[in-house]
Amino acid sequence: MSLRIPDFSSVKALVAGDLMLDRYWLGSASRISPEAPVPVVRITQSQTRAGGAANVAVNLASLGARTALAGVIGRDADGGALRQLLGEQGIELDLVESDGCPTITKLRVLSRSVHGASVCVLSDYAKGSLGRAAQLVQSARNHGVPVLVDPKGTDFSRYRGATALTPNLAEFEAVAGAVTSDEELLARGRRLR
Repeated sequence: MSLRIPDFSSVKALVAGDLMLDRYWLGSASRISPEAPVPVVRITQSQTRAGGAANVAVNLASLGARTALAGVIGRDADGGALRQLLGEQGIELDLVESDGCPTITKLRVLSRSVHGASVCVLSDYAKGSLGRAAQLVQSARNHGVPVLVDPKGTDFSRYRGATALTPNLAEFEAVAGAVTSDEELLARGRRLR
């Protein structure tokens, strides 16, 4: 049974609220700063997205709803960037530009490091997001972080080094073969491990 997204083209949605600009800096962290206990991230990529109520409007527009957005932005570069992002989505804008209220902007610095995590959970749905599962497992293990995997597919070797895999019976049998008893399940599990 396939999931069908309803037709939202007849919906006219008005979103009003706190508009934000979300900025993301992405990179890798290879060391901790000597000046403070924070990772030093080498930024290799940046992204800008609509946040807050603006994100809600973008989501509605992506579903096909005719969307209007009302809110306040600053008369600043971030406000201009947010206005452009929203315009690219075909959202009708009713924005007040304020000299006294700068555009609310959040900056997130994301590293591929797992430093600071006490556990790493890989939830694989075979949609491509975990195409580099082996590297994630290795990075977590290098930092002493246990890795739990909810696997998909017929090749569990890409999760090599994980602390534990939690396949359901069908996922397990797809890799190890059908089992007829608990004893056989345990024996095949030991061989697979």
